[in-house]
Amino acid sequence: MNEYRFEDLKVGKEEYFTVTVTEGMMEQFLDLSGDTNPLHNDKEFALSQGYQDKVVYGLLTTSFISKLVGVLLPGKYCLLQGIDVKYSRPVYVGDILIVKGIVDELHESVQRCTIKVEIQNQDEKKVVKGKVEVGFLKEF
Repeated sequence: MNEYRFEDLKVGKEEYFTVTVTEGMMEQFLDLSGDTNPLHNDKEFALSQGYQDKVVYGLLTTSFISKLVGVLLPGKYCLLQGIDVKYSRPVYVGDILIVKGIVDELHESVQRCTIKVEIQNQDEKKVVKGKVEVGFLKEF
């Protein structure tokens, strides 16, 4: 886990990680969210709608942003304060996602930063893009 503090960051600082979406993740998300929409749970239905398989929950995909900011950029001393994302293409079980964040703005007066986020699949196709606002915890 990274421990960047506000003063450690510079515009352009970047971190990323990869994750493979699994059927187990889909089952856990269904259990947590209660979202029984057949697009996510019924392959035949998803195929009938023009998709190549069941579509991974959008919020499951964006949930990886929590790891990005809470563990990597900035990590231990941050608090996610806002998120604005757009979905560009579907994600499927088995996809390998690259979750990347780049410090875009630093707001010194309020000790807050804006991080551009992008999630790509294994084919380097963008599946999510957006920005998050991150505040910093007080020192202990």
